[in-house]
Amino acid sequence: MGTLNIARSNASGMNPKVDRFFNEAARWKEEYIAMRTIALECNLREELKWGYPCYVYEGKNIVLIHGFKHYCGLLFFKGALLKDPKGILTRQSENVQAQRQVRFTNVREIRKLRKTLKEYIREAVEAEEAGLKVPKKKTSDYPVAPEFQKRLDRNKALQAAFNALTPGRQRGYLFYFSQAKQSKTREARVERCIPRILEGKGLDD
Repeated sequence: MGTLNIARSNASGMNPKVDRFFNEAARWKEEYIAMRTIALECNLREELKWGYPCYVYEGKNIVLIHGFKHYCGLLFFKGALLKDPKGILTRQSENVQAQRQVRFTNVREIRKLRKTLKEYIREAVEAEEAGLKVPKKKTSDYPVAPEFQKRLDRNKALQAAFNALTPGRQRGYLFYFSQAKQSKTREARVERCIPRILEGKGLDD
Protein backbone atom coordinates (compact mmCIF):
# COMPACT_ATOMS: atom_id res chain seq x y z
CA MET A 1 0.00 0.00 0.00
CA GLY A 2 2.26 2.77 -1.20
CA THR A 3 4.79 4.00 1.33
CA LEU A 4 2.49 4.03 4.34
CA ASN A 5 3.81 1.93 7.22
CA ILE A 6 1.39 1.99 10.13
CA ALA A 7 3.61 -0.11 12.37
CA ARG A 8 6.64 2.18 12.20
CA SER A 9 6.88 5.11 14.59
CA ASN A 10 7.35 8.54 13.08
CA ALA A 11 7.92 10.63 16.20
CA SER A 12 10.59 12.58 14.29
CA GLY A 13 7.84 13.82 11.99
CA MET A 14 6.70 16.39 14.53
CA ASN A 15 6.42 19.81 12.94
CA PRO A 16 7.91 22.60 15.12
CA LYS A 17 5.32 24.98 13.67
CA VAL A 18 2.57 22.82 15.18
CA ASP A 19 4.19 22.46 18.61
CA ARG A 20 2.72 25.74 19.77
CA PHE A 21 -0.82 24.39 19.41
CA PHE A 22 -0.07 21.55 21.82
CA ASN A 23 2.02 23.62 24.21
CA GLU A 24 -0.63 26.32 24.56
CA ALA A 25 -3.69 24.07 24.71
CA ALA A 26 -5.79 25.14 27.71
CA ARG A 27 -7.65 21.84 27.77
CA TRP A 28 -7.56 18.44 26.07
CA LYS A 29 -3.74 18.65 26.03
CA GLU A 30 -3.21 15.00 26.98
CA GLU A 31 -5.85 13.91 24.49
CA TYR A 32 -4.36 16.03 21.72
CA ILE A 33 -0.92 14.56 22.29
CA ALA A 34 -2.33 11.01 22.23
CA MET A 35 -4.02 11.67 18.88
CA ARG A 36 -0.88 13.33 17.55
CA THR A 37 1.20 10.29 18.41
CA ILE A 38 -1.20 7.98 16.58
CA ALA A 39 -1.24 10.16 13.46
CA LEU A 40 2.54 10.44 13.36
CA GLU A 41 2.94 6.70 13.83
CA CYS A 42 1.00 6.40 10.58
CA ASN A 43 3.73 8.39 8.80
CA LEU A 44 1.44 11.27 7.95
CA ARG A 45 2.98 14.70 7.45
CA GLU A 46 2.08 17.18 10.18
CA GLU A 47 0.91 20.65 9.19
CA LEU A 48 -1.04 23.49 10.78
CA LYS A 49 -4.26 24.28 8.90
CA TRP A 50 -7.18 26.40 10.05
CA GLY A 51 -5.34 26.76 13.35
CA TYR A 52 -5.36 23.00 14.05
CA PRO A 53 -2.91 20.10 13.57
CA CYS A 54 -3.66 18.50 10.22
CA TYR A 55 -2.16 15.23 9.00
CA VAL A 56 -1.49 14.89 5.31
CA TYR A 57 -0.56 12.07 2.92
CA GLU A 58 0.98 13.08 -0.42
CA GLY A 59 -0.70 16.48 -0.33
CA LYS A 60 -4.11 15.13 0.69
CA ASN A 61 -5.68 15.97 4.05
CA ILE A 62 -6.42 12.79 5.98
CA VAL A 63 -7.25 13.75 9.57
CA LEU A 64 -7.44 16.88 11.72
CA ILE A 65 -7.19 17.20 15.50
CA HIS A 66 -9.61 19.66 17.06
CA GLY A 67 -11.46 20.30 20.29
CA PHE A 68 -14.64 21.85 21.58
CA LYS A 69 -16.18 22.57 24.94
CA HIS A 70 -17.56 19.10 25.59
CA TYR A 71 -15.30 16.91 23.48
CA CYS A 72 -12.18 16.72 21.37
CA GLY A 73 -11.91 14.69 18.23
CA LEU A 74 -10.13 13.30 15.23
CA LEU A 75 -11.78 14.52 12.03
CA PHE A 76 -11.54 12.33 8.92
CA PHE A 77 -11.87 14.56 5.86
CA LYS A 78 -13.42 11.76 3.78
CA GLY A 79 -14.88 9.77 6.65
CA ALA A 80 -18.02 9.06 4.63
CA LEU A 81 -15.93 6.63 2.56
CA LEU A 82 -14.85 4.57 5.58
CA LYS A 83 -16.63 1.31 6.41
CA ASP A 84 -16.69 2.12 10.15
CA PRO A 85 -17.14 -1.45 11.50
CA LYS A 86 -16.77 -0.18 15.07
CA GLY A 87 -19.49 2.44 14.64
CA ILE A 88 -17.32 5.23 16.05
CA LEU A 89 -17.71 7.85 13.32
CA THR A 90 -20.03 10.78 13.95
CA ARG A 91 -21.55 13.14 11.42
CA GLN A 92 -21.49 16.66 12.80
CA SER A 93 -24.76 17.59 11.10
CA GLU A 94 -26.96 16.36 8.28
CA ASN A 95 -25.52 19.07 6.05
CA VAL A 96 -22.00 17.64 6.35
CA GLN A 97 -21.38 15.30 3.45
CA ALA A 98 -17.79 14.03 3.51
CA GLN A 99 -16.31 14.64 6.96
CA ARG A 100 -16.76 12.38 9.97
CA GLN A 101 -15.50 12.72 13.56
CA VAL A 102 -14.35 10.31 16.22
CA ARG A 103 -15.16 12.08 19.48
CA PHE A 104 -13.42 11.69 22.84
CA THR A 105 -13.97 13.01 26.34
CA ASN A 106 -10.82 11.55 27.94
CA VAL A 107 -7.45 10.13 26.96
CA ARG A 108 -8.41 6.59 28.00
CA GLU A 109 -10.90 6.40 25.16
CA ILE A 110 -8.19 7.34 22.69
CA ARG A 111 -5.74 4.78 24.00
CA LYS A 112 -8.41 2.09 23.89
CA LEU A 113 -9.06 2.83 20.21
CA ARG A 114 -5.41 3.23 19.22
CA LYS A 115 -5.33 0.17 16.95
CA THR A 116 -8.74 0.94 15.45
CA LEU A 117 -7.82 4.55 14.70
CA LYS A 118 -4.71 3.39 12.86
CA GLU A 119 -6.82 0.99 10.82
CA TYR A 120 -9.22 3.81 9.93
CA ILE A 121 -6.31 6.07 8.95
CA ARG A 122 -4.90 3.28 6.79
CA GLU A 123 -8.26 2.92 5.06
CA ALA A 124 -8.47 6.70 4.56
CA VAL A 125 -5.03 6.73 2.94
CA GLU A 126 -5.98 3.81 0.69
CA ALA A 127 -9.06 5.75 -0.42
CA GLU A 128 -6.82 8.68 -1.39
CA GLU A 129 -4.41 6.41 -3.23
CA ALA A 130 -7.36 4.96 -5.16
CA GLY A 131 -8.61 8.46 -6.00
CA LEU A 132 -11.98 7.86 -4.36
CA LYS A 133 -14.30 10.81 -3.91
CA VAL A 134 -17.35 11.26 -1.71
CA PRO A 135 -20.45 11.49 -3.90
CA LYS A 136 -22.04 14.79 -3.02
CA LYS A 137 -25.68 15.73 -3.16
CA LYS A 138 -26.75 18.09 -5.89
CA THR A 139 -28.82 21.15 -5.10
CA SER A 140 -31.76 19.43 -6.80
CA ASP A 141 -31.56 16.65 -4.19
CA TYR A 142 -32.53 19.07 -1.43
CA PRO A 143 -36.24 19.68 -0.79
CA VAL A 144 -37.52 23.22 -1.21
CA ALA A 145 -39.64 24.29 1.75
CA PRO A 146 -43.11 25.30 0.49
CA GLU A 147 -42.83 28.61 2.35
CA PHE A 148 -39.66 29.43 0.43
CA GLN A 149 -41.06 28.22 -2.89
CA LYS A 150 -44.04 30.52 -2.43
CA ARG A 151 -41.74 33.51 -1.96
CA LEU A 152 -39.67 32.53 -4.99
CA ASP A 153 -42.78 32.28 -7.16
CA ARG A 154 -43.95 35.74 -6.09
CA ASN A 155 -40.60 37.53 -6.15
CA LYS A 156 -38.61 37.34 -9.39
CA ALA A 157 -35.74 39.36 -7.91
CA LEU A 158 -35.43 36.86 -5.08
CA GLN A 159 -35.56 33.97 -7.53
CA ALA A 160 -32.80 35.53 -9.63
CA ALA A 161 -30.66 36.26 -6.57
CA PHE A 162 -31.06 32.71 -5.28
CA ASN A 163 -30.20 31.22 -8.67
CA ALA A 164 -27.07 33.38 -8.76
CA LEU A 165 -25.77 31.94 -5.49
CA THR A 166 -23.15 29.21 -5.53
CA PRO A 167 -24.55 25.66 -5.24
CA GLY A 168 -23.10 25.38 -1.76
CA ARG A 169 -24.88 28.50 -0.56
CA GLN A 170 -28.12 27.33 -2.16
CA ARG A 171 -27.89 23.97 -0.41
CA GLY A 172 -27.18 25.70 2.89
CA TYR A 173 -30.37 27.73 2.68
CA LEU A 174 -32.55 24.85 1.47
CA PHE A 175 -31.34 22.61 4.26
CA TYR A 176 -31.81 25.34 6.88
CA PHE A 177 -35.36 26.09 5.79
CA SER A 178 -36.52 22.48 5.45
CA GLN A 179 -35.13 21.37 8.81
CA ALA A 180 -37.71 23.40 10.73
CA LYS A 181 -40.65 21.15 11.63
CA GLN A 182 -43.30 23.85 11.90
CA SER A 183 -44.47 26.02 9.03
CA LYS A 184 -44.35 29.08 11.27
CA THR A 185 -40.67 28.48 11.97
CA ARG A 186 -39.88 27.86 8.31
CA GLU A 187 -41.67 31.08 7.37
CA ALA A 188 -39.68 33.04 9.96
CA ARG A 189 -36.39 31.59 8.69
CA VAL A 190 -37.23 32.44 5.11
CA GLU A 191 -38.21 35.99 6.04
CA ARG A 192 -35.02 36.47 8.02
CA CYS A 193 -32.79 35.19 5.21
CA ILE A 194 -34.33 36.99 2.23
CA PRO A 195 -32.20 40.15 2.69
CA ARG A 196 -29.01 38.04 2.74
CA ILE A 197 -30.02 36.17 -0.40
CA LEU A 198 -30.77 39.44 -2.18
CA GLU A 199 -27.30 40.67 -1.19
CA GLY A 200 -25.74 37.54 -2.67
CA LYS A 201 -24.63 36.22 0.72
CA GLY A 202 -24.66 32.67 2.04
CA LEU A 203 -26.20 31.59 5.31
CA ASP A 204 -22.88 31.83 7.18
CA ASP A 205 -21.20 34.68 5.28
